Amino acid sequence: TVTGIGGMAGGVSSMLMQSCAGSLFVYADEVQLEFMGFVGKPAGYFIIFCICSVSYLIGWSIMKILVPKYKIFKDNNMKNLFCVKGRVIVITGATGILGRAMVRHFAEEGAHVVILGRNQEVGGALEAEMVKAGYSAIFLTTNVLDKSELEENYSQIMEKFGRVDVLINAAGGNMPGATIAPDKTLFDLNTEAVRQVVDLNLFGTVLPTLVFAKAMVGQKQGSIINIASEAGLRPLTRVAGYGVAKAAVINFTQYMCGELATKFGSGLRVNAVAPGFFLTEQNRALLTNPDGSLTARAETILAQGMSFSLKGGLRDIGLWGGCL
Repeated sequence: TVTGIGGMAGGVSSMLMQSCAGSLFVYADEVQLEFMGFVGKPAGYFIIFCICSVSYLIGWSIMKILVPKYKIFKDNNMKNLFCVKGRVIVITGATGILGRAMVRHFAEEGAHVVILGRNQEVGGALEAEMVKAGYSAIFLTTNVLDKSELEENYSQIMEKFGRVDVLINAAGGNMPGATIAPDKTLFDLNTEAVRQVVDLNLFGTVLPTLVFAKAMVGQKQGSIINIASEAGLRPLTRVAGYGVAKAAVINFTQYMCGELATKFGSGLRVNAVAPGFFLTEQNRALLTNPDGSLTARAETILAQGMSFSLKGGLRDIGLWGGCL
């Protein structure tokens, strides 16, 4: 509002100049108007200049006086816009590379982070790392394809924190059998492997959503963030099963967005993040050669304009989540 008032003064002067300038110039020329030593059209130009200058000063004064008073544009306000301090954030697949990056980001931002994963060693070490740094985090072993185990996790979380503000469905992955190598064809596809990949990525998103969204419905507020993929947005070579699974996740995200908002209120949000390519242990041999140089596939990815990060970029996942 304050900034709008300041901009309004400049806008008014602009409209006045555009609407009056033409007629003022004609009038000044016809009557040979004299103003501050100028005669005719030069007098008209000078009058317009004076009007614009005064309007600018008025607008500048308003911004100078009122903006500091109401603390507009302060850095803290921008941080508070996406503040997650004190929020309870549940992350599935949190022991993976992307999941660990999210855990660290949200813990540093002051959230209570629940680390859900299968790898007890990695999960326990991550919890210890966060607690040692002074952050709030707990690790719970889970299987995103076992609803009863997820419900047990839900009970533990509600007992400890009493609410769930954010669910990030980061569990997922691929299997060699669900891919089609360059020397193979569609008929070599292992349908059982495809089924397992679809189960992990799709039902590993659906089941946690069904369990943890209950808390959000009760609160009338909450955010669910699903991790999709570039492969779900457009078909990519090789990753046949994974692409199908992530496309299903995107469709499920869009469906749930309307389903929760229309039936339980606009305070519930469902979004998806479709990351580009990050170098992980799963795809390292596919994207890099033994000497560390890029493979032909990695070069093709870059040529297609898709994002690809060898080192950095993982923290961006957490930042995107904070915005959603």
